[in-house]
Amino acid sequence: MDKTYINDTTLRDGEQAAGIVFTPEEKISLASLMDLMGIPELEVGIPAMGGSEAEAITAITQLGLKADLLGWNRAVRSDVEASLTCGLKRVHISVPVSEVQIQTKFKGDRFLVFACLENTLKFALDNGLFVSVGAEDSSRASEEFLLEIASAAQEWGASRFRFCDTVGILNPVTTTQKVGNLVKELSIPVEIHTHNDFGLATANALAGLQAGATSVNTTVNGLGERAGNAALEEIIMSLKYLYQVDLGVNTCYLRELSQLVIAASGHTLPPWKAIVGDNAFAHESGIHAHGVLENPQTYEPFSPEEIGWQRQLVVGKHSGRHLVANLLKQHGITLDPEEAQFVLDAVRSLSVQMKRSLTVDELLNLVPNRRISHGII
Repeated sequence: MDKTYINDTTLRDGEQAAGIVFTPEEKISLASLMDLMGIPELEVGIPAMGGSEAEAITAITQLGLKADLLGWNRAVRSDVEASLTCGLKRVHISVPVSEVQIQTKFKGDRFLVFACLENTLKFALDNGLFVSVGAEDSSRASEEFLLEIASAAQEWGASRFRFCDTVGILNPVTTTQKVGNLVKELSIPVEIHTHNDFGLATANALAGLQAGATSVNTTVNGLGERAGNAALEEIIMSLKYLYQVDLGVNTCYLRELSQLVIAASGHTLPPWKAIVGDNAFAHESGIHAHGVLENPQTYEPFSPEEIGWQRQLVVGKHSGRHLVANLLKQHGITLDPEEAQFVLDAVRSLSVQMKRSLTVDELLNLVPNRRISHGII
């Protein structure tokens, strides 16, 4: 897994989430920041859409980024021509491989799937492009047909093959089996592309990597179709701390990148979102806060500074005297045990009434109304 290669598709599959539109300026900002962080490959969009999409892709190709830039295409020659017009040197060509997808898009004609892929792939290669081939709905395809498509793509000159769990129906065990079988039969790298319909996108992506895939698709914040994709921040930090694989990405920008996607998408995250959520390093519970004050490792798998964030200690219904006293001491207020208990009771009562934790000002207002002198009530 130390050879893992990230191909982030926030600018393509992420933007395909219902109701999401990135402006060209936002796409440029996102691409620039991910490049600065060291993300090695970016799937920058769908050139065949034309208009502002093509303008944004063209502008990104002219930035001189270190990251490899990839355009998404159907198995249609005109799509690849649009990618060439945008200045791309790498293309991804997608074909359906499950019965339901082939029936819907190719009227059930498997031979037509092969013909379209071969013609488009060879046209791309004739124009000097790096070609990745993707099997849409791999997880619901017959393994025999999937392997036929993959082997043909390899024989025709594809440099990578993408296994897609398009509707997110796999689990880590089935992902391992299916991806492992594909890896054994191919000599070109296999890429794992997962969706989060059952909340398993990140777990399945990691399972695919364990099974031998060497490339993984991600999106910032897990943004994407329906329930989203494997989250970039989760993949990077999971690899680093659960598998001891450091991809060399500058993680100090992860929180900033997350906030940039929030602003561009117009959608916030639940505060408990893994890695980059507002509460990922927030502590209110008395036992947890006490432990973190003594040693942050007690209740944190890594420091918030590593992703460009900070620890937050908040008071509320579940807080204890130790946390309350500590926060007040930071504001020059020292309480004896009886006074600390009085304030704690008031904190819990107000928190219940307001159904949330308290702000610093609200906490200070609960201190007994006595003159503060030299930091002692």
